[in-house]
Amino acid sequence: MTREHAFAAQVLGWFDEHGRKHLPWQRDATPYRVWVSEIMLQQTQVATVIPYYERFMARFPDVAALAGASLDEVLHLWSGLGYYSRARNLHRAAQRVAERFGGRFPERFDDVQALPGVGRSTAGAILSLATGQRFAILDGNVKRVLARHFAVPGWPGQAAVLRRLWELAEDLTPAARVRDYNQAMMDLGAGVCVRSRPACPACPVSATCLARAQGTQAVFPGRKPAKSTPTRAVRMLLIRDPDGQVLLERRPPEGVWGGLWSFPELPLEEDPLAWSASQCGGRASAGRAFSPRRHVFSHFRLDIHPQEILLEPAGWFVLEADRYVWYNPRQPDARGLAAPVARLIEELSAPEELP
Repeated sequence: MTREHAFAAQVLGWFDEHGRKHLPWQRDATPYRVWVSEIMLQQTQVATVIPYYERFMARFPDVAALAGASLDEVLHLWSGLGYYSRARNLHRAAQRVAERFGGRFPERFDDVQALPGVGRSTAGAILSLATGQRFAILDGNVKRVLARHFAVPGWPGQAAVLRRLWELAEDLTPAARVRDYNQAMMDLGAGVCVRSRPACPACPVSATCLARAQGTQAVFPGRKPAKSTPTRAVRMLLIRDPDGQVLLERRPPEGVWGGLWSFPELPLEEDPLAWSASQCGGRASAGRAFSPRRHVFSHFRLDIHPQEILLEPAGWFVLEADRYVWYNPRQPDARGLAAPVARLIEELSAPEELP
């Protein structure tokens, strides 16, 4: 038996006994259902994804339903899951599938990889897990398993390291039971070959793992070169009209919280009352200053300083009506809200907090 056959056989034997076989997207594993799960699982753990996935599929059971929905509704169901570009790409991709493939999710690799938000590994996962086609995958979990087992030096973000890992992934992927093998590799990385303190005695391929033999599991895969994480500070304006509605502003389509609704933001040195008067008209007064809070993104930290602004009963208006909306917390609608914004609305609307 070749090295590749032995590796796959051991992994599949482990999967038969220990692998995950009852995840929501494994039931009726169509390309559409697997696609949605793979996008949600990017940089997000399975336990976090499951309730979002089930709500999402209940509302959008097929490509046509997702393509025909508004972006607001898609973002609303995604709110709190983070990395919102995934939701925007999912929506765009569904519309493309509806236009170019008649609403039937494609099953050719090149067609799948060409969809917004789908890369080589995601396309391979969709087609192997849903249709059993032989495609290798290389998500973060699989990279860790392969980098340790074969002692591949360097950070996987480097082109040469990534190329070597893809070579290994392609060589080891078996011709049969590809669906089970790829799921097993993801399960191994998620539950056994974990980042810290891997459970090597439980690993089916530990006997041939070079990192374990050398005692260098912590070295592989190589770490991304460290960079300082900048911090930004903003004041969020919780502007309330006389009826208790709050002013929300739609974020630009790209960037942080792209396409979601948030509160207007100002630099800390700007006067919030002057801005409110110029944008909303009439007069405004300062309400409560809520406690500052920090929101951590992948590339920077955001320190949020919320300030309530109360508008006078007469004379107010809103410019750029397509950009702003008055939102009634007592009658919430299906609107995509950034997670810190949703929490602030809850704080603002709590009975004991009302003036």
